[in-house]
Amino acid sequence: MDVKTYCDSMRSELVSWKAKIDDIIRAFDKKSTAEKQKVSSEINNLHMLVQDLEDRITALEKECPTDWTSFKGEIDDKITHLQSRIGDFFKESGHWG
Repeated sequence: MDVKTYCDSMRSELVSWKAKIDDIIRAFDKKSTAEKQKVSSEINNLHMLVQDLEDRITALEKECPTDWTSFKGEIDDKITHLQSRIGDFFKESGHWG
């Protein structure tokens, strides 16, 4: 795979993750205040992750590093952690988006 194809693929993947996280945030915004308090710190983490993804997407649009392996692992770890922390909350309430 050439560098341009790699960067386009990575950008598409990041945009997809950002959209999924935005969906979770929108679902969270519909919750009651009491429900929001249960996972508010995790939602703050989601907002930070969205900003990080936006920064990385912008970086990919401007320059194309040949190795994003460590970043991909970092994002995967953050998403796995957040899914485990708030996933049950949204599943129990019947809302994922």
